Parts: sequence; C-alpha cells; structure tokens
Amino acid sequence: MTSHPSSSTVADLFSADGRLKAVPRRAARREALLAHLAATLFEDGRAYGEPEVNEALKGVHEDFPALRRHLVTGGFLSRTKDGSAYRRQQRTDAPGDAITAVA
Repeated sequence: MTSHPSSSTVADLFSADGRLKAVPRRAARREALLAHLAATLFEDGRAYGEPEVNEALKGVHEDFPALRRHLVTGGFLSRTKDGSAYRRQQRTDAPGDAITAVA
C-alpha cells in the first residue's frame, strides 16, 4: 500500500504555466518525461543544431543542459560526435546509461 497514486502521469510534472516543476529522480518517471519531451518538442527525421535543442528545452526548464544530456544518454536524441546535430531517436528500450551517437 503506497501513498503515491498509481495513475500518475507526465502532466503531473508540469506547473499550470507549462513549465517542468523538477526533473524526476525516479528512473521510470524520468524516462516517461524524456519520452514525452522527445515526442512533443522534436520532429522525427529532422536534424537540430544545439542552439535549437537548447531553445526548445529552455521553454520547459531552466536546467536545459541536464535535460539535453538525459535525452542523449537515455537514447531519446542522438548526437553527432562533434555535437553539431541532434536527431530524435526511436528507442528500442536501450539501457538508461547507453550513449547513442551517430558518426
């Protein structure tokens, strides 16, 4: 018997103004958030420069570098080796600590 509602959603993580209250510490909640951000902020098949990724994430939370890093290490965004381009990834349940990069 837990005090947390089992039907908590990603929407619970955002304040009324659409900003993220905090990046969840629990891995499952963080993964759900990252999947939501990738799906809502980034188009499939489109390359984004780092400034574009930063702008999109700034609209959600002030710690946009941490969100960007979580998206890449979580396999939701891929990044070129030189960091010049990012792309939304379709995850096939990559391990949370896997770094997805393209040449």
